[in-house]
Amino acid sequence: MHVHILGICGTFMGSLALLARELGFNVSGSDENVYPPMSTQLEEQGISLFQGYGVEVLSPAPDLVVIGNAMKRGIPAVEYLLEKGLPYVSGPEFFSRFIAPERWILAASGTHGKTSTSSMLAWILEYAGMSPGFLIGGIPKDFGVSARLGSTPFFVIEADEYDTAFFDKRSKFVHYHPRTLIINNLEFDHADIFDDLAAIQRQFHHLVRTIPGSGRIIFPANTPEIDDVITMGCWSELEELGGNNKPWQVEPVSEDGSHFQVVYKGHVAGTVNWNQEGDHNVANALASIAAAHHVGILPEIACEGLSVFQGVKRRMELVEDIGGVRIYDDFAHHPTAIATTLAGQRSKLGEHANIRVIIEPRSNTMKMGIHQETLIASTGLASEVIWFKPLGLDWPLEELMADSPVKASVMDSTDAIVRYLVDTAKEGDHLLVMSNGGFEGIHGRIANGLKEKSRVEVGV
Repeated sequence: MHVHILGICGTFMGSLALLARELGFNVSGSDENVYPPMSTQLEEQGISLFQGYGVEVLSPAPDLVVIGNAMKRGIPAVEYLLEKGLPYVSGPEFFSRFIAPERWILAASGTHGKTSTSSMLAWILEYAGMSPGFLIGGIPKDFGVSARLGSTPFFVIEADEYDTAFFDKRSKFVHYHPRTLIINNLEFDHADIFDDLAAIQRQFHHLVRTIPGSGRIIFPANTPEIDDVITMGCWSELEELGGNNKPWQVEPVSEDGSHFQVVYKGHVAGTVNWNQEGDHNVANALASIAAAHHVGILPEIACEGLSVFQGVKRRMELVEDIGGVRIYDDFAHHPTAIATTLAGQRSKLGEHANIRVIIEPRSNTMKMGIHQETLIASTGLASEVIWFKPLGLDWPLEELMADSPVKASVMDSTDAIVRYLVDTAKEGDHLLVMSNGGFEGIHGRIANGLKEKSRVEVGV
């Protein structure tokens, strides 16, 4: 059976492509925005990639077309398949139909931390010998791929609230039917499809309604936004994290989150000493440990697993270290994510470290300027911020610089950013690039510029 995926380089669709191929389907796909690490992963797995969405990508006609949620009416391939009556499904429907049946689905949801939490949870299950399947919107370094079927019924999925497809405006996660659900947090995001936080909460309530009575919902205590969802109606077990008199607690050993103890029902159940940092990752870890406990994994084993957890690509990933100038890649694209990531780095590196942040406002919410005031304030723990102003950004980024808590500048070309950083970077600098896209390959261009500068300086 030949399956063609429109929008294959999206994080969800690319992962789905790997699962379809593992199921035995002949898989091909097309996309307009092809960039690593997903494009590299797909090519390494032998999946044929085509550029663009012309009608030729559907000739000869595949047996089934899987349509990504970035596809819209008016795209030639979409219009062609509708005119010809080719069979098609959304990505989440494909998952529900071909992968989810008879599996114990463990889902990680929330505005932030989905990728990290689902990666941690999948690794804990792997470490415990449970060989889970997983579909994650990133590439966990422990596995080297973003998805696999696994050899047991347990399956971990990153549960995204974004809409399903142009013909199905429900959130993707309503198709997953988890038995174990993590809700990390809940904020307003995705302003291109949701009017307000209440609209997002309604979708989360739809998700809650799909969980069986013996299923479990795991979420942080004292979170009114999540409490509101639960009060809409819940028929499953509830397990709250932190807060007074709750079974799961954390006792810090280090200030940066790299070493902590997990307390379960008043007793120290395990210790995590890992290479991650930040309170947000500690919270993600506690949620993943609690979720693993629901399928029978002792907290002590879960903590052992996390202590050797390697992290996720594009989550504070060190790309290069050139003459003491360290370049990091991070996926943060929301004020809260930016602030928590910087808090973790500042705690780890110290108050005097020179953390220079380069931010691309790429997500639809950022482009619309929904969080523009909090976006500027979120960089307060940086030493300097360089904002990239993409073509078509229609909110006054330059004017907001007057309120920036740190040194800030706006540049409208990546060439200018690269030149500036290459000219000014010094040993000890930490260059943190934040974008949820390819950012015109800026990480490699900065690295190449620094290498060339070094060669010139030594006369090579």
